[in-house]
Amino acid sequence: MPHAPIARQASSTDLYAWLEQRDDAEVLTHLRAENAYLEAELAEQGPLREQLFEEIKGRIRETDLSLPSPWGPWLYYQRTTAGDEYPRHYRCPRPTDGALSVDPAQEQLLLDPNALADGGFIALGAFTISPDHSLLAYSLDTSGDEIYHLFVKDLTSGAITTLPFDDCDGSLTWANDNQTLFFAELDDAHRPHKLYRHTLGQDGAELVFEEADGRFFLHCYRSSSERQLILLLSSKTTSESWVLDAATPQGAFRCLAPREDDHEYDVDHGQLDGQWAWLIRSNQSGINFALYAASEAQPERQHWRELIAHDPQVMLEGLSLNADAYVLSLREAGLPIIQVHPHGLPSYRVQLPDAAYSLSVQDTLEFASPLIRLRYEALNRPAQIRQLELASGAQQVLKETPVLGPFDADAYVSQRLWASAADGTQIPISLVAKREVLGQPAPLYLYGYGAYGESLDPWFSHARLSLLERGFVFAIAHVRGGGELGEAWYRAGKLEHKANSFSDFIACAEHLIASGYTRPQQLAISGGSAGGLLIGAVLNQRPELFAAAIAEVPFVDVLNTMQNPDLPLTVTEYDEWGDPHDPEVYARIKSYAPYENVRAQAYPAILAVAGYNDSRVQYWEAAKWVAKLRASKTDNHLLLLKTDLDAGHGGMSGRYQALKDVALEYSFLLKVLASAP
Repeated sequence: MPHAPIARQASSTDLYAWLEQRDDAEVLTHLRAENAYLEAELAEQGPLREQLFEEIKGRIRETDLSLPSPWGPWLYYQRTTAGDEYPRHYRCPRPTDGALSVDPAQEQLLLDPNALADGGFIALGAFTISPDHSLLAYSLDTSGDEIYHLFVKDLTSGAITTLPFDDCDGSLTWANDNQTLFFAELDDAHRPHKLYRHTLGQDGAELVFEEADGRFFLHCYRSSSERQLILLLSSKTTSESWVLDAATPQGAFRCLAPREDDHEYDVDHGQLDGQWAWLIRSNQSGINFALYAASEAQPERQHWRELIAHDPQVMLEGLSLNADAYVLSLREAGLPIIQVHPHGLPSYRVQLPDAAYSLSVQDTLEFASPLIRLRYEALNRPAQIRQLELASGAQQVLKETPVLGPFDADAYVSQRLWASAADGTQIPISLVAKREVLGQPAPLYLYGYGAYGESLDPWFSHARLSLLERGFVFAIAHVRGGGELGEAWYRAGKLEHKANSFSDFIACAEHLIASGYTRPQQLAISGGSAGGLLIGAVLNQRPELFAAAIAEVPFVDVLNTMQNPDLPLTVTEYDEWGDPHDPEVYARIKSYAPYENVRAQAYPAILAVAGYNDSRVQYWEAAKWVAKLRASKTDNHLLLLKTDLDAGHGGMSGRYQALKDVALEYSFLLKVLASAP
């Protein structure tokens, strides 16, 4: 039998703080020992892991062409090829008849990440073509730490220029002169805090803006009209926008509305009633946001006029603009809604076939286009790209992600359930299973997140079919702290209300058990990042409810992290978790922090996954948590830690490596649940 690595305990109050010494020989030895222990414990699962990998890969069309996007004289698209980890980026001349068919004989290879990776880690940040289509600006992260190098490629000659700037966040924004690029620099806390302006062919760059407040990130982007540049400064609760005519990039940005605590707004530029105008999404009249408009000449706050009033039942999540319409992304009763406002015509909502689904505006195409593209998927329905005619509402499915081999969406049942929280709040659950599985307790994989107002809308997964075909049920707990039911839902699961996220998740688990979908001996739970905090907290509170848990890059050492302002992102997170330098906040975080609350009790089988180069959730959070669990727990269940030594927050970068990671997690679950009584 392999022996689990036992981490030594230091004499400090934090017994495993020594694991925070990055690149220390003892730390690396311990992490490698944990990896070796995992492989030894799962060695008998090797054939199953390989079977799962081949099974999942076999459902994916390995050689495929993305849906081409028309822009100017070109069609832009990506092509994936069997055996390659990354898609290649291409363009070809745009057919004069408006078709989307590509001509391989005339196509031009723009970028090949496979060649750039050369077998190592690589992540593509920006990929942006100059307005005249002559240049490509792109950025690359080669370690997983989310620090990028910047490049410009001449698409006529093929010459590549490396821009001489360090500590970049990866963003690149063109001005309309095709010579000026704006980019952001990271501070020591990994926060984009400075905006620079660089003119091609010149040395250095000019500092345009510096954000001194550690809670605020800056981000520069082009407006939908392509006529304006927008600089957004935002914390978790407050924002401020500055704008600049894209034709005069050497000018000064102007502020639309100076920051005011708890006022969040974002802006876009387009046309309204035949005139150039600003459209502003703001929460100044209510937490679910309203829509305002202002003339191009007078965008300041005192000139805003209301277009769409605040609705306490409907969240205004986003805004998309075309020359002839504006499109609102709404959320009502836990579901995403697309509402179209064609100029001069009645507004309408996009109609869709499923009861629970994911829906978003994927691409507004060119500003003058009468069409936009929507991305639509459900737990049992692969992602579709739907073309929407803005004036009429007519839809056309342009592409559906293929599932190779036997697959019938109707063989799976997708449901929306509701669990009752302790305070009576109804918590939505999205669920999918094969028809014949429902009606009796089955292995169930319950996923959760519940932070930052992010919504876990139902999504399709090729890999998940391997569990569903083995009799699993898959469910998502839409707990408070997420954004599924609007801003109030988010606020009810953050700061002093964070405990609601944990009790909601437990209520969902209890509801699924009480309703006969599963039993505690068959219930596996999973979450990543802030969702890993959720998993760690509920494991401490109700370990007997679960048979297995997977925590990916888990934010489990929240109290120590939030007390260290030198770590990336800590100060910006005060609005989400609170500042533990306040004694009341300290006590509150300490009451639920997973690492702090590990105690002598039986825990289910646990797999924790970390990325050594992760700049968001440091690798040592999982390592310290596992070390404390191993020293404290009273059971003999599996406790495994996998640290990807060459990866960051998102894991390994290639598509095949990602499938191998999923196969590892699934084999762990199948091993654990196979022994359930």
